[in-house]
Amino acid sequence: MTKRRTHAVTLLAGLAAALGACGAHADGHDEQFDCTSNPHAFITSLIDEKSIDPQPTRVEPDSVNAFRPVQGARLKAFGFPIYTVIGYEQNDALFRAGTGKTVDGPVYGVVVSAPAERVQARLRAANNNAIVQSVIPLLLTAIVCDENG
Repeated sequence: MTKRRTHAVTLLAGLAAALGACGAHADGHDEQFDCTSNPHAFITSLIDEKSIDPQPTRVEPDSVNAFRPVQGARLKAFGFPIYTVIGYEQNDALFRAGTGKTVDGPVYGVVVSAPAERVQARLRAANNNAIVQSVIPLLLTAIVCDENG
């Protein structure tokens, strides 16, 4: 795992701890999490379908933006409930800048409510190359796409 990937996953741990849990649990959007998109298209598609709040609920110092699913949204990724959605791309007005050094490149993904081992198994079965990292062991796992992923 590259230093940037490790940094992004570490940020997700902070995001998950800072954000309140949401009750999102139904519709699957696996095709949106295949790491062939970009942060703008990924986040915009979820905003357009009114699945996430259009304004980030948190912006990390490195500019990674966290978007909360709207109340009543029933988002899933690979069968797991989505806890929060993250994204950032430099020079994109969709994302707010943080107070520190920005991440090295585009990054987007989700934090799901499931253990990392189960998430990794589902992604492997789907031939998905996203980065999987435990955020809170046995509770929350990050699925992250970046330019190197």
